[in-house]
Amino acid sequence: MRLLLIEDEMELANALATTLGKQGIVIDHTRLLGDALELIRQNDYDAILLDRRLPDGEGLNFIPNLRGMGRDTPIIVLTARNEPLERIEGLNLGADDYLGKPFLTEELLARLRAVLRRPVTIVEQQITAGRMVIDPLHLTVSVNSAPLEIPRRELLVLVALAKRKDKTVGRPTLEAAVYNYEEEIQSNALDAHISRLRKRLSDAAAGVSIHNIRGVGYLLREEG
Repeated sequence: MRLLLIEDEMELANALATTLGKQGIVIDHTRLLGDALELIRQNDYDAILLDRRLPDGEGLNFIPNLRGMGRDTPIIVLTARNEPLERIEGLNLGADDYLGKPFLTEELLARLRAVLRRPVTIVEQQITAGRMVIDPLHLTVSVNSAPLEIPRRELLVLVALAKRKDKTVGRPTLEAAVYNYEEEIQSNALDAHISRLRKRLSDAAAGVSIHNIRGVGYLLREEG
């Protein structure tokens, strides 16, 4: 899962990036609405976390701009401005949820999973491939109903491949699923993740194989 966090409180932003990162969520962070629009043009996000008071404007004004671009990405507003009329204003402008500060990370995760379960979103509830069942919201994998432990980055690669089963997935798409835009990516990092992931899937008899499409990316296919 990849989220865009638009928040100018750096302490909160860093805490969310750390906590959500442990849940297998990749966070792109910016303090500015202008930068956020550019990031959205360049990337596909599963959801957006949006503050209201930002250095370059009112966060709620960002929502109609985003919807005007044809993007229906779920938006959760995070703000200290949490009076009933302010919540109504945010929801009427197109926010999917509204969470007042301070909040528990567990509540944010619950609300995030709730908006991602709605039919209008692109996030699948479960992905089945071979003998595997993957839950992309909770980042769990089972093979023949038995849990399979996979490190976070490898699991993010697996989800990206399984969502596009039988289709070649380009390296940039896979890297975007694993790393945020500020991280420096080693040239062989993705290949190393794939190599270890192949062995885990083979050892678990998961019924899938990952193929290298030279010069393009990788493809996950069910075994006969």
